Amino acid sequence: MMSLQPALIRVHSEDTVAVALRPIAAGEQVALGAEHFTAAVAIPQGHKLALTTHAPGDTVRKYGQPIGRATAAIARGDHVHTHNLATALAGELTYAPGSHGEVAPTQVNTTHWRGYLRSDGRAATRNEIWVLPTVGCVGLTAEQIAREATVRHANLIAAGRIDGIHAFSHPHGCSQLGDDLAGTRAVLAGLAANPNAAGVLVLGLGCESNQIDELLTLVPENARGKLATLSSQSAGDELAEAAALIDTMVARAATAERVDLPLSALVVGLKCGGSDGFSGLTANPLLGRFAETLAGAGGTPVLTEIPEIFGAEQALLSRSINAQVFDAAAGLINRFKRYYLDQGLPVSENPSPGNLAGGITTLEEKSLGAVQKAGHVALCSVIDYGQSAKPGGLVLLEAPGNDAISSTALAAAGATMVLFTTGRGTPLGFPVPTVKVASNHQLAANKPHWIDFDAAMALDDGQRATDAAFLARLVAIASGEKTAAERHGQRAIAIWRRGVTL
Repeated sequence: MMSLQPALIRVHSEDTVAVALRPIAAGEQVALGAEHFTAAVAIPQGHKLALTTHAPGDTVRKYGQPIGRATAAIARGDHVHTHNLATALAGELTYAPGSHGEVAPTQVNTTHWRGYLRSDGRAATRNEIWVLPTVGCVGLTAEQIAREATVRHANLIAAGRIDGIHAFSHPHGCSQLGDDLAGTRAVLAGLAANPNAAGVLVLGLGCESNQIDELLTLVPENARGKLATLSSQSAGDELAEAAALIDTMVARAATAERVDLPLSALVVGLKCGGSDGFSGLTANPLLGRFAETLAGAGGTPVLTEIPEIFGAEQALLSRSINAQVFDAAAGLINRFKRYYLDQGLPVSENPSPGNLAGGITTLEEKSLGAVQKAGHVALCSVIDYGQSAKPGGLVLLEAPGNDAISSTALAAAGATMVLFTTGRGTPLGFPVPTVKVASNHQLAANKPHWIDFDAAMALDDGQRATDAAFLARLVAIASGEKTAAERHGQRAIAIWRRGVTL
């Protein structure tokens, strides 16, 4: 019996698989256009059904691109997943500029939002005080300082004069050497410079490797005026001295006012985590269309998660604005592959168990869905971990796929919002407003305390209505409306460790 409900979607005309829009029972007949298919076995939502036969070794295509090779014979109507599909990725590659990197046209967008314009010309979506410990030894002290200051200034927070006082503890800053210590120092300096922090207390212990003075040299000079420092070992009562410093910052921050700002003033991080088979169909393309709007208006989208570009990098590289950007991006991708290979690991050591359960089979498939977060925006610059994003156009940032590490790196690069797509769901938020975008209706319905927007509405209402609703939601959040993660106190950072521990 033929089902009346849509069951399949084919992303690209050249695809040899389709995605199940709902669970399909074994033996169920489903239609895709004029073609009819009988599911050989039960196919979970988000998983793939074969549209054609494949012999062992044949290329399987989704998004119009190869996502791996068949490891067994695949019949029409079969479930295509880990039992019959494997990655074709190997190691480093030599890339060449190509002509197939379609670039989105510049868009005229007059959308405004209400934010804080800082003295260095950058715009903030929040007006907060941050406590950043240089070392894990004073992480709990930093949290105590922020907690007590929040109580003291509860009236100002309730009145919206400041948006909050937060500490971001971590276990690093000592027993590190060389580039590993430099990375910790760079990302903390980047966080200290983030415009969402109107004032920052840099709290040290005193004897740590990550000395305050050396950290401060990495903070841009035009951001140092909002900083205060305290060495706990040198202080008398470090809690009392910290409280006095925080109180001064709060008094200064409370005078700031939100003003109308253009879309071009936004720096927005693009992130995905806990992806499923719908992520590349709904949520990531939604971010891609927003990234095109943002970049077209002169704003700055920032893409990271370098391992989740492997297998989809050529189209991104081909959108480089010049040879220098192309070479920098290609070098970063191969350098990250070498990072894996030097540890004796394959570059395809992905997807995660949650990705697999959600229907993603290979890293190529995950990457082809993930890079859609950047739409067809021209690639304008490439920056290392801990560096600041250059304004205007797409920025590629060095960081791994790990949610907490890459989201922290986005905030350190200057992002004042992070757009985080997910098909499986996660409650965690990061230093700047973290907008959780669900790829499917079920997640949005089951976890409203995690999710800020349901991208699957595009399957019902169409792209234009969904894009307009999403932009309105982002403007509201940029202008002060709290995200689900903010409402529930979900804020954290994580630092990328790459060296030995003493």
